[in-house]
Amino acid sequence: MNVQAWTFVIVGLSFALYIGVAIWSRASSTKEFYVAGVGVSPVANGLATAADWMSAASFISMAGLISFLGYDGSVYLMGWTGGYVLLALLLAPYLRKFGKYTVPDFVGDRYYSQVARLVAVVCAIFVSFTYVAGQMRGVGIVFSRFLEVDITFGVLIGMGLVFFYAVLGGMKGITYTQVAQYCVLIFAYLVPAIFISLLISGSALPQLGFGSVDVGSGEYLLDRLDGLHAELGFAPYTAGSKGTLDMFAITTALMVGTAGLPHVLIRFFTVPRVRDARISVGWALLFIAILYTTAPAVAVFARTNLLATVSEQPYAEVPEWFETWEDTGLIAYEDHNGDGLIQYVGANSPLENELTIDRDIMVLANPEIADLPAWVIGLVAAGGLAAALSTAAGLLLVVSSAVSHDLLKRSFRPGITERGELVAARLSAAVAVVVAGYLGIDPPGFVAEVVAFAFGLAASSFFPILILGIFWKRMNREGAIAGMISGIVFTAAYIVFFKFVDPAANVPDRWLLGISPEGIGTVGMVINFLVSTVVSLLTPPPPEAIQRLVDDIRVPKGAGPAHEIRA
Repeated sequence: MNVQAWTFVIVGLSFALYIGVAIWSRASSTKEFYVAGVGVSPVANGLATAADWMSAASFISMAGLISFLGYDGSVYLMGWTGGYVLLALLLAPYLRKFGKYTVPDFVGDRYYSQVARLVAVVCAIFVSFTYVAGQMRGVGIVFSRFLEVDITFGVLIGMGLVFFYAVLGGMKGITYTQVAQYCVLIFAYLVPAIFISLLISGSALPQLGFGSVDVGSGEYLLDRLDGLHAELGFAPYTAGSKGTLDMFAITTALMVGTAGLPHVLIRFFTVPRVRDARISVGWALLFIAILYTTAPAVAVFARTNLLATVSEQPYAEVPEWFETWEDTGLIAYEDHNGDGLIQYVGANSPLENELTIDRDIMVLANPEIADLPAWVIGLVAAGGLAAALSTAAGLLLVVSSAVSHDLLKRSFRPGITERGELVAARLSAAVAVVVAGYLGIDPPGFVAEVVAFAFGLAASSFFPILILGIFWKRMNREGAIAGMISGIVFTAAYIVFFKFVDPAANVPDRWLLGISPEGIGTVGMVINFLVSTVVSLLTPPPPEAIQRLVDDIRVPKGAGPAHEIRA
């Protein structure tokens, strides 16, 4: 069978699995819809969290970024994994002990304010839709290439699947679907990595292979890649070009953004006990590490194979995979000098570059560039879809719960029945799927870039408010409201200006303190902390009952059963 046939078979089987799991685990109550009935085991929650976390940015785009950026791309590895340490130590067990459905629910009750709740709802929706835009773009890329359909139609297919198991199953359906999706995506990521590592280095472990000797040239693989970069005018792969402060800011924004993402935080409301929340994070870190320690190797393999395959090659003799990706518009060649050769060169070369490659294709195209079997290529397509759809479902549930529970139940219609709330949750999930689809069809950037913006927005809005709400009894509603608004408005305005209002100004010389839009969430977080603290100190302290509540959240009590989830 050819690549398209294998893709149809493997993707079709995986979709059938997801739909079957969704039907089996469909939600019948609001408790099951929002938090899976608080009955998910730590291991299953760790698997679901890993799938929820390892989005299209992790599966499709991260290795592509590292492949193009080299050393500079390490910020994504350090930031996205380091954030889970913050989650385990500072947030997960305390939020679980508080026992609420959603992050806005925590904010509303901890800060005894409907206004604070509404601000948190707006922030959650804003962050979630920014994030989900990257996921739906990833879905469109996979369908466009491997099923040879228009990107718009590919996004519509993805919308249909997410609509089915998110609207029907809620958190319960999403959780067990994500367990299946993790198994699919990790198998799809590791199989081609192991194949290519064996071909290039002779090692079956990609983590060791990319630091080994290239069997073809006899050089260490990274030395060979640096040599290829030097020949073609690219900056050295193993040397960084970003400023130290910008590297620090991006890494920090990704770390604290991880710890502030609503769709990640809500996962720790689904386990039975506080202790299970900590254990879940440990399992999630293990499952995430399997992919994240493989990604640098995949990036190096893909970059080396790409440069060796296309640079200085006659365009008339390009391999079939090149032509197929050209048809999607994600690879573009323009023969400037008319010699018929592909000049793929960097800024340091005297020649003019003739090849444009979208970073998001590197993982998906990697098996084809390495000439792996067709079934492996189809498997990678299924893995990319699993990664994108699992995260998209989690994000859409955040939007749904924010609308139906935090806006409707807790704000505007407190007397609504449980059945009415469940209907509202499903309707809002359906609307969210439609909006997500539009953002996938017309995204504001490539996958990892868009996701980085979402992390910056989460870092500048939620993280300070959650940390201060747990560890500082003096923190009050005025401080929380002022901090959230100031942090997210500053960060969003900075990103919008440099990415949409005046993209020509998006250069280091024009950035504040040399910090890029991807890292500005760190500055927004500092602003949030400062504003929250100052305003809280200048306004009356919270009521005594709230201060006792903070003590109750923070002080361990044998890691036994947590507070019951309260509607």
